[in-house]
Amino acid sequence: MSGVVSRSTPGFRRSFKVPNADALRWFPGHMDKGLKQIESKLSVVDCVIEVHDARVPLSSRNPNFRHTVLGNKPHLLVLNKKDLTDMRWQKEVDERLKSEHGISDVLYTCCKNDRDKNVDQVVPKAIELISQSPRFNREDSEEMNLMIIGVPNVGKSSLINRIRNKVLKKRNSNPVGAEPGITRSVMNRVKVSASPLVFLYDTPGILSPNIKNAETGLRLALCACIKDHLIGIEVIADYLLYTLNKHGNFKYVEMMGLEGPTDNIGTLLTKGAMKMDKYEKRRSHEGYINRPHLSAAAEIFVRAFRDNKFGPVMLDSDLLTNNN
Repeated sequence: MSGVVSRSTPGFRRSFKVPNADALRWFPGHMDKGLKQIESKLSVVDCVIEVHDARVPLSSRNPNFRHTVLGNKPHLLVLNKKDLTDMRWQKEVDERLKSEHGISDVLYTCCKNDRDKNVDQVVPKAIELISQSPRFNREDSEEMNLMIIGVPNVGKSSLINRIRNKVLKKRNSNPVGAEPGITRSVMNRVKVSASPLVFLYDTPGILSPNIKNAETGLRLALCACIKDHLIGIEVIADYLLYTLNKHGNFKYVEMMGLEGPTDNIGTLLTKGAMKMDKYEKRRSHEGYINRPHLSAAAEIFVRAFRDNKFGPVMLDSDLLTNNN
């Protein structure tokens, strides 16, 4: 996998070099186990609901799912976190998903918004897709089984909890967290509809064992689909700076205490740490001195992006404009 991301933005870096590209191949043992569990349940699944982060609608899709999980089963793609993405790209996203991935059933959701009507449409849409397709060995079964799949930290458990709370008026049953890898196994079925009788399986987030390129891995890391410590928070912060500059988004300038846009992550983190009063003690030949805490500033910078402080962004915009 290439460790260099190339771009040609006037005044800024033309490429981004990944210090440790091997770290982007994160596929721990529980993911391999989870994939085998998913495959073992497929014979009783009537529809697969694939959930992804709407900021990376192409990068976040595990290409292995198409062959190992989806097969010929009814398939609904849910692009979650629509509040964080630039929805002006929706037409291009839909066209690319249909032409290159064969996906025509897409719902954009925001599970944090209790009034999001599209969340309410997930189960009815899945039931509709099932009714339009042969069920083969499950024709005689009155119940329907749905399965949610996707890469880590895209909101699968949040979606299940929203559906469950809305339909059955029950409290959250599945753990939700900001770190990837919270769900570790295929859980017991969750009832999401009484009439018709519909159950839903949650599954652990599964990354591709071989992420196709550095750009994909960095985008997944930026969206917290890969654990920060595996890549390094300062590397993720540097890629974020590179990305914001590429999109002409300079909202970071004021937040990080800069006089103007910069392409130097060291300058940004140093200034940011000083403005936020983040220091760490370091030993020198003169004893201990306080220095700007760059990692702390990097964490705040990346968290600001994930909290939408810099505004919505479509990280896959280049893939949507590239016809090759």
